[in-house]
Amino acid sequence: MKVNMQAVNFDADLKLINFSQNKLDKLEQFYSKIINADVYLKVQKTSAPENKIAEIRLFVPGDDMVVKKTCKTFEQCIDECVASLERQLKKRKEKLAAH
Repeated sequence: MKVNMQAVNFDADLKLINFSQNKLDKLEQFYSKIINADVYLKVQKTSAPENKIAEIRLFVPGDDMVVKKTCKTFEQCIDECVASLERQLKKRKEKLAAH
């Protein structure tokens, strides 16, 4: 799957890019028709420790799935986003199989 990464207000290192690529590649075992994904990583300028935002947009035939999470680290954000997308993809696959 092709993954487009955008880091806003900072430069993402290679380790973070590979981490998100590996996590998103695992989604293909739940739903094989994923076209590509856009990942937006942002840092908010706030005093709160949860100032990292990850937004993942998954392009699948029919419509897109968008998940946005705010956490302390980007890895945690990506984990939560992928878990949410995994639930949505399983639900979608069950719905399609029922028809």
